[in-house]
Amino acid sequence: MIQVLFLLTFVTTISTDALRNTGALSSVVALRANFICNRIPGLTPRQRSICRKRPNAIVTIGEGVQMGINECQYQFRNNRWNCSSSGAENTMFGHTHKVGSKEAAFTYAITSAGVTYSITQACSLGKLKRCSCDQSKKKSRVLNAGWKWGGCSADIKHGLKFSRKFLDAREIEQNARSLMNKHNNRAGRKAVKENMDTECKCHGVSGSCTMKTCWTTLPPFRQIGDHLRKKYRRSKQVVPMVGGRNRRPVYLTLKRSRRSHTKPRRSDLVYLQKSPNYCDYDESVGSLGTVGRKCNRTSIDTDGCDLMCCGRGYNTHQYTKTWQCNCKFHWCCYVHCNKCSERTEEYACK
Repeated sequence: MIQVLFLLTFVTTISTDALRNTGALSSVVALRANFICNRIPGLTPRQRSICRKRPNAIVTIGEGVQMGINECQYQFRNNRWNCSSSGAENTMFGHTHKVGSKEAAFTYAITSAGVTYSITQACSLGKLKRCSCDQSKKKSRVLNAGWKWGGCSADIKHGLKFSRKFLDAREIEQNARSLMNKHNNRAGRKAVKENMDTECKCHGVSGSCTMKTCWTTLPPFRQIGDHLRKKYRRSKQVVPMVGGRNRRPVYLTLKRSRRSHTKPRRSDLVYLQKSPNYCDYDESVGSLGTVGRKCNRTSIDTDGCDLMCCGRGYNTHQYTKTWQCNCKFHWCCYVHCNKCSERTEEYACK
């Protein structure tokens, strides 16, 4: 989280200086870009170079990473692993999962999706210098269906390209884990591309809609999170295939189809090792355990006390909630409310 806050503080500072002295903006950004980019821990030399050249884009990346963290925590809020153990905000700075599990796969995919989404959105809003609307859909001819491209289509191509350029630059080690991370980064980018929407506006006399102008838009990010959660449930275990003089991993194949060297689909989430149970605290596998986690006593799903607490049992906490209710306005001029209360129980894992 420290790195993300560092980036967000950076953009606030630059924006303030820009408002004070727009003429000095380029020099302010250049000086602070070098200072900030050199101090962000964990960046590779390639990432630092990108950071210095496009500091405003780096801040957008930080916002995208935070978007991915928030969505990850929402999607797994009722699971033993609730994304808080992942250090998801640090996937742009280094490997946080020591185990190449399904959860690591989702973390990298949702982070990559968040960065792609954030960059694409920033382009459409005019926040970044080197991109804007999708120029390939400008001034297009009328299609047979009676519509044409117009408006400001989201430049998903730029978002995909820049996200790949920055996040894949993290994977400098030629090993199976880097191959896994790059594959899941791509799956995250692909999830954004596959969920793009098209919006249209009708033109014609009295709303007859004889002609439509259409443009591509980003979907709600929750839609992408739901999409990747489904991919997580169907994620594939893979093994590295080695080659070359150094006998290093060169690509991944499905474990169950090792003889035929079947590669996973580009949209699949892939993992190398089976997940731990996340019941107990174990820093080596990225598990915070479930001690103290709230659970639902009546649920038989993953948020139920039996599954969440891993058979250790749970503590019951009783408290009374009090609030003002049945308020009525009396002329003139006061409001009278009753006092309502409710006794509530909460359950937390031992």
